[in-house]
Amino acid sequence: MSVLVSTAYLPPVALFKTFKRYGQILVEAHETYTKQTYRNRCEILTANGPLALTIPVVRPNGNHTLIKDIRIDNSVKWSREHWRAIESAYRSSAYFELVSDYFTPYYTKEWKFLWDFNSSINNTIVDLLEVDVKFEETTKFEKSPENLMDYRNIFNPKKKDLISEEFEAKPYYQVFENKFGFTPNLSVLDLICNCGMESVLYL
Repeated sequence: MSVLVSTAYLPPVALFKTFKRYGQILVEAHETYTKQTYRNRCEILTANGPLALTIPVVRPNGNHTLIKDIRIDNSVKWSREHWRAIESAYRSSAYFELVSDYFTPYYTKEWKFLWDFNSSINNTIVDLLEVDVKFEETTKFEKSPENLMDYRNIFNPKKKDLISEEFEAKPYYQVFENKFGFTPNLSVLDLICNCGMESVLYL
């Protein structure tokens, strides 16, 4: 059975576990943009604790803008700030050098649309981890789709209590766990930097 999800920027580990578990992933392309979600936000672990990184966006049609039409606001130097934060957080991790080779291009090239950026970087992660996942995009919006597992509203940084035991994160080594203990459901980037290719076994 296919699973319906929203697009996400460097998705949380729980969402990537969903990708691996089901393999057939339908990404919602016709919903309207929603603020303060993983669509343009990810969370990493820094020396000062969890940090949210948010891609600034422009909504050409206001509240009626479809997610595929959301533009990245490149007047803000977000990409440089995000990469500096990622580098500061993970440069001492075992696999940062590997991550750097794959992800630096995403923070040096200017992207116009959030949809394209997310789609490309998520495909890079899938290829890196050699996860057997097939992404397809929706052709229309359905509020209550049939014959699909609808996870569009399950993964939300403001509603982490919605994540069921099915997606509960088992601990893995994190760079700053000696300060904060294990921090669950950070970006999959955190998992890759700390576990490398073994990330796929964790997922």
